[in-house]
Amino acid sequence: MQLSASPYEERLTAPRSWWLISFLVGVSFALILLPFGTLPLLGGLVGGTAAAAVAASSYGSIRIRIVGDALIAGEAKIPVAALGEAEILDAEEARAWRTYKADTRAFMLLRSYIPTALRVQVTDPEDPTPYLYLSTREPEQLVAALESARAAAARDAG
Repeated sequence: MQLSASPYEERLTAPRSWWLISFLVGVSFALILLPFGTLPLLGGLVGGTAAAAVAASSYGSIRIRIVGDALIAGEAKIPVAALGEAEILDAEEARAWRTYKADTRAFMLLRSYIPTALRVQVTDPEDPTPYLYLSTREPEQLVAALESARAAAARDAG
């Protein structure tokens, strides 16, 4: 049996400028090791750049997926049946929900370098989480995929 393709998958990759910053971290390490000679200088450049690149890559490796009847956001896995209305947040509204409108009980998968987001109500009475805040570059596509998964789950159940 072959698994069906995921209707939605997004990787919240780090911006390109972070890779330049990774290189500049390597240059900084190289300059620190400059008094010790050429070999330590090259080791500092390579090692510092590699360490910073690994950090940027791991921070930007988080994914949002809809697989079957579940929304997987980072390490959280929530059945779409437990999710309610989804609200697309523009940059200004997303910033408000990240700061003064935020509920401390909410699940927040946020990346400051992504200006738009999606706020999804959690309707499961057993779950104390009031909503999910998901940074996404494609909020309209995520809403469409959630609705599609919800419709498929309802069709399978009924």
